[in-house]
Amino acid sequence: MTVAHLRTYTINKGMLDSWLKTFQELIPHMEEAGIKVESTWVNQERTQFIWIRSYGDSVENIATAEAKFYGSDYWNANVEFVRSHLAHRVFQVIESA
Repeated sequence: MTVAHLRTYTINKGMLDSWLKTFQELIPHMEEAGIKVESTWVNQERTQFIWIRSYGDSVENIATAEAKFYGSDYWNANVEFVRSHLAHRVFQVIESA
């Protein structure tokens, strides 16, 4: 079993290209914390960024990995810039069938 988040971010108007570049910079930091980016998409209107990130085989891994990532020096130095791209965020925990 793999535990993951299905995340949908509504991106602020005119900021999608900047978001996509910023997201690529986030990936190595997430991976270092134990968060794997499985796949990413953009909706047809180019207003939403949809992605799946996984945490391994246990729901408990979510808290551990997120604490490591959100407590990192990188995140703390960049959180305001990263979140300035986002109008709305929705996520749900999913697991492999």
